Amino acid sequence: MASSASSPRLSSSKLPVETDNLRRKLAEFLDSDFPGTSQKTGAFKFGVYAFFDYDREPIYVGQTKEGLRTRIRRHLTNQRTDAVAMNVLDPFEVFEVAVWPLPQQPSKGYTPSNCELNALERAVWEMAIRESRFKAILNEKDPPKIEESPYSAGKLPPCHRGIIVSPEVDALRGHPDIRLARRAETIAHLSRVVVERHVSGGLRRTLAIQAERLAALARDRFDALGGPRTVEIGPEDAQDEDSK
Repeated sequence: MASSASSPRLSSSKLPVETDNLRRKLAEFLDSDFPGTSQKTGAFKFGVYAFFDYDREPIYVGQTKEGLRTRIRRHLTNQRTDAVAMNVLDPFEVFEVAVWPLPQQPSKGYTPSNCELNALERAVWEMAIRESRFKAILNEKDPPKIEESPYSAGKLPPCHRGIIVSPEVDALRGHPDIRLARRAETIAHLSRVVVERHVSGGLRRTLAIQAERLAALARDRFDALGGPRTVEIGPEDAQDEDSK
């Protein structure tokens, strides 16, 4: 009888399908040319990014000064950011990514300032709130409000948006019952963080928003399958009576 240790599956160095597909699709997006330029999307050092879930609902907005590729990969593949560690953001929920780079022009002596980056993040954050079904996203902190922002009129710089989930992974993760279970698990983890630590009001807000999102998804799923008319009518203890 062959030892289980000799199984090809045990000795395989291949990544799980979901992990491999995510890394491949994310790389495709970050390696694509940013529209109107010859520069790769992930090569911009300064910029703002937003994540969207399987319903195209905006769920998280952030900024970076270390590079879009580095920061986004840290969220979604390395999962080594505070947002992921605190269960604010579940990388499995991210279906689509959008980025707004601020080009650095060393030859002209121009580097985006903290104020400009903060202003852009605030503008994208406000746009995400407006577009959200819940008028809220999962960020623990609000970006600073910038007076006389160049983006106050809603005029944002060019954006590049791309799906980072393959059809194969979509078939696995996109099912509403899988998403319900995953979201409930995230809420459980986040609730445990609240219990075990002295947390901010922002984290408690995130928990409330996640609970609202879970309830909405559960209600949508129930309604899509027929709603109240699918509920059986009968005494709760009918089975117990039959067993007597």
